[in-house]
Amino acid sequence: MPQIFHKILFALSLLAAVTAQAQLSVEITGAGANRIPVAIANFAGDAAAAQVVTATVRADLERSGLFKLIDPAGATLDENAQVSFADWKGRGADALAAGSVTRGPDGRMQARFRLYDTQKQAALGGAVYVTGNDQLRAAGHRIADYIYEKLTGEKGVFSTRIAYVVKSGGQFRLQIADADGQGAVTALSSTEPIISPVWSPDGSKLAYVSFEKKKPVIYVHALASGQRQVVANFKGSNSAPAWSPDGRKLAVVLSKDGNSQIYSVNADGTGLQRLTQSAGIDTEPRYSPDGGSIYFTSDRGGSPQIYRMGANGGDAQRITFEGSYNVSPRPSPDGKSLAFISRRDGRFQLAVMDLASKQVQILTDSNKDESPSFAPNSRMILIATETGGRGVLSAVSSDGRIKQRLSIAAGDVREPAWGPFIQ
Repeated sequence: MPQIFHKILFALSLLAAVTAQAQLSVEITGAGANRIPVAIANFAGDAAAAQVVTATVRADLERSGLFKLIDPAGATLDENAQVSFADWKGRGADALAAGSVTRGPDGRMQARFRLYDTQKQAALGGAVYVTGNDQLRAAGHRIADYIYEKLTGEKGVFSTRIAYVVKSGGQFRLQIADADGQGAVTALSSTEPIISPVWSPDGSKLAYVSFEKKKPVIYVHALASGQRQVVANFKGSNSAPAWSPDGRKLAVVLSKDGNSQIYSVNADGTGLQRLTQSAGIDTEPRYSPDGGSIYFTSDRGGSPQIYRMGANGGDAQRITFEGSYNVSPRPSPDGKSLAFISRRDGRFQLAVMDLASKQVQILTDSNKDESPSFAPNSRMILIATETGGRGVLSAVSSDGRIKQRLSIAAGDVREPAWGPFIQ
């Protein structure tokens, strides 16, 4: 059983796919039951720039599944316009956003907006974002985040980024894109597999496993400079990196002393410490949001299940009991739930456990889910899955109601990782 388990995990982690240059496209396959009706008027000012910002805001809110967009019927309103609340309320809008995009004295673009509650006939607030011509979509994401938070009470994640791996011919590429799949850039390209990317808590680095040395080695990659540092290159396998919440350490899986076991290491590769001492295979560690615990997968009990131990090791407590195969634990950033992959009737599906009640819910109806990754507001979970014989990314809300599919035309994509909030 341990050997079979190890081979399954290894095979799943190596699945990657095609067409690195293409953007991910987002398809909404499910929406929330009670969507908030909101109108986004056409922004005034520079016509071309305003169109980019307005379209980005609308697309972000639409794909979230939480909003019903009300047709503004061609209305163009800047942030200082006199708003006819009765008119917009009559069109069915509970909220209205109006704004403008103009060029400032320094040559940069200024995106200004104001959000209104049509029911209360009052302004809810507004902001201005200063950006370059090439960052207009970023301004749109920021505005959408503001609207999302004001109307739902949760922080929006439209400004965040995702990482994933694609394979084009014989090339593996680690890609970074906006949360909507646009603006993809290549952080690393290799003829050997790249797996298990994870974001540092501040979003400035990625840790991942690369096979470029003909064996699995863990690197930390600074995204701004492109500089890389080897964190673990011991005898045998070096795999499954996971950042501590303070960004100072990584939990890693090493086989240098025999079976795969969990260790901690400083982010610069120093201070190696062994955390598990089991006779089985311990792998896929993830720190709890408070940094006090580590969730991990182990077959120490005979079948792959999820356990939790202290961040410095010690006795482990089994967490999953339903079914004979539960792997890839991912605690939510708010600490309330745990996502993982559960095998049910031969199908590998995304499951989520409420950590307070221990209740488990299967969120997908697919066959080959893997690599779950929470959005930083804990509302959505990104996974790699398979549709029509090819790999795609899917995002599903933690209650299973809202679903999206992110894919690349005629290609596959794997190993998703959702980045932290952008400060």
